[in-house]
Amino acid sequence: MNKTWSGCAAVLLLCCAGAVSAGAPPVGSMAPEFTLPDQHGESISLASKRGSWVVLYFYPKDATPGCTTEACEFRDNIFAFRKAGATVLGISVDDVDSHKSFSTEHSLPFPLLADSAKKVAASYGVLYRALGVMELARRETFIIDPEGRIARHYAKVDPKSHARELLADLAALQKQHQAM
Repeated sequence: MNKTWSGCAAVLLLCCAGAVSAGAPPVGSMAPEFTLPDQHGESISLASKRGSWVVLYFYPKDATPGCTTEACEFRDNIFAFRKAGATVLGISVDDVDSHKSFSTEHSLPFPLLADSAKKVAASYGVLYRALGVMELARRETFIIDPEGRIARHYAKVDPKSHARELLADLAALQKQHQAM
């Protein structure tokens, strides 16, 4: 199956998706902990990021049009995220090898975490079943504050503008956080 067809098939599957997991944890609650392998097979835990801001974005499938656009937007804005003191972590239910290929092809300078068991996507309420056959993560993002609490949740994401939206909201959240 060529990339164009597999991307179109993934989009079609997403359009016909149904819920699998419970809702997302509420803003203000502790973010569900996890440890997952990145595209290099190294384990990364949310706990290891405590003390800094985390942009945790879930996406459906490596190498599909919307997911590629979103990942490249994060890549193109990575220095702004780093300047803001935020770590970007991407999660999908694809495996480590898929993430490695996707990351290499698009020179992604941040971890893509493999949630092959789908437990993390379920714990964040983003796991979906497409056409009753394939389980995928919905395109949603969470900003997690330095204490490990969910500061903002984005249930609707535009892959083309989401990174810039996050940077603006992150600056506002950091200002509020400092005022506390």
